[in-house]
Amino acid sequence: MAAARARTTPPPAPSPHVPVLLGPLLRAVAPVSGVWVDGTFGAGGYARALLAAGAAQVIGIDRDPGALALAAPWAGDFGDRLRLIEGRFSELDRLAGAPVDGVVLDLGVSSMQLDQPGRGFSFQKDGPLDMRMGAEGPTAADLVNTLPEADLADILFHYGEERAARRIARAILAARPLATTRDLAALVERCLPRPKPGQSHPATRSFQAIRIAVNDEFGELAGGLEAAERALRPGGWLAVVTFHSLEDRVVKRFMASRSGADGQGSRHAPVQSRARPAFTLATRRAIAPDAAELAANPRARSARLRVARRSDAPAGASDRAALGLPQLALKGR
Repeated sequence: MAAARARTTPPPAPSPHVPVLLGPLLRAVAPVSGVWVDGTFGAGGYARALLAAGAAQVIGIDRDPGALALAAPWAGDFGDRLRLIEGRFSELDRLAGAPVDGVVLDLGVSSMQLDQPGRGFSFQKDGPLDMRMGAEGPTAADLVNTLPEADLADILFHYGEERAARRIARAILAARPLATTRDLAALVERCLPRPKPGQSHPATRSFQAIRIAVNDEFGELAGGLEAAERALRPGGWLAVVTFHSLEDRVVKRFMASRSGADGQGSRHAPVQSRARPAFTLATRRAIAPDAAELAANPRARSARLRVARRSDAPAGASDRAALGLPQLALKGR
């Protein structure tokens, strides 16, 4: 029956977003069947691939209404096999409404968002300092123009691992108000040495940090992993693609903790030997893109995929203090 579905699936429409690690993901969860949640729908690349591979239905969730609007010209081709919902993936269990057979999360900002100057995500294109993945809440401009210097430095250091965080924070206060991505990128460039060939743009870490703060990405990530555990039926798959070490650390620790593979514990995360593991790890190590994928899509260079399979144990609570979430106590928010 899966093969019949695959033969009748419409060909994928052209997409501005290239799904990262798609081949390894599909191989890890094969054969694809049942109902899946694509919790970061974006341009729909993972959703369409899952449908083509044999999923009976994909529930696409995205907090960005623009992403769902862009899917309108082609989403109807799939009929009721594709269901789109505006919302946060931290609520995916409630939004799905019933147990599902798989959950895929592709974290961070999408190529589609980076390529739209008006969204304010990219330091390479001039636009308003927005960076919101949805349509609500404070913008990046609100944060950089109102937060105290210490809060800005904490955001840059903890969310971007920027070693010059205090220097950049002082420069931001001296230059306020900042209105555009070009303003912020130029300021960060002045604070840092000229990059050597092959190094990333000087503003990369700062833009990452501010975007994470604007969208509460670590809170969403922890909530999304917990929601996936609640939503998945026994035997269901959880596949997560990350794009920087901070995200990958959280996913790694969550999967290790919930699969019973987190060692002997610590004073922050006592051993829970009496609880049956909620997941089984598909692989011990994260899957990285191969040379062919890197040649075709250079943006995949930092991507990592982790996959786990749901057991029949009841869903439980994760120890967020043990997940490696950056802990910030911002005085200005």
